[in-house]
Amino acid sequence: MDLALKLAATAGEKGETPVGAIIVQDGKIIGTGYNAVELHKDPTAHAEMLALREGCRSTGDWRLPRATVYVTLEPCVMCAAALIHARVRRLVFGARDHRWGGVGSLFDFSHDPRMNHELEVVPGIMEEASATLLQKFFRERR
Repeated sequence: MDLALKLAATAGEKGETPVGAIIVQDGKIIGTGYNAVELHKDPTAHAEMLALREGCRSTGDWRLPRATVYVTLEPCVMCAAALIHARVRRLVFGARDHRWGGVGSLFDFSHDPRMNHELEVVPGIMEEASATLLQKFFRERR
């Protein structure tokens, strides 16, 4: 989570919503990302999506069944669906997202029996640091 927080801070420095993500599989970091929606002019350029793309490229497979994703903010519905589709084993996140959260706060795709995969979710890891980074970012912009 420390690296995810550093990536989130980098996003914030670039004017992006400060969210960072890393993917670990078999003890190695296989993907990293931070929000780059404004930079890429792409609504799908969320930290999780960019980390997933990199992780899939590095493994040569779109399935990541042994992977753990660490992200500073609860994934939105788009990112939650992508993690499930990629068969990610475990998700660890910091702050909850009560506006867009897709794994418990607003929706819960992670344990929906209609989905083809269940995602193990560990919320609240380094929650205060993650939330503080986001709050500071938005306070400075208002």
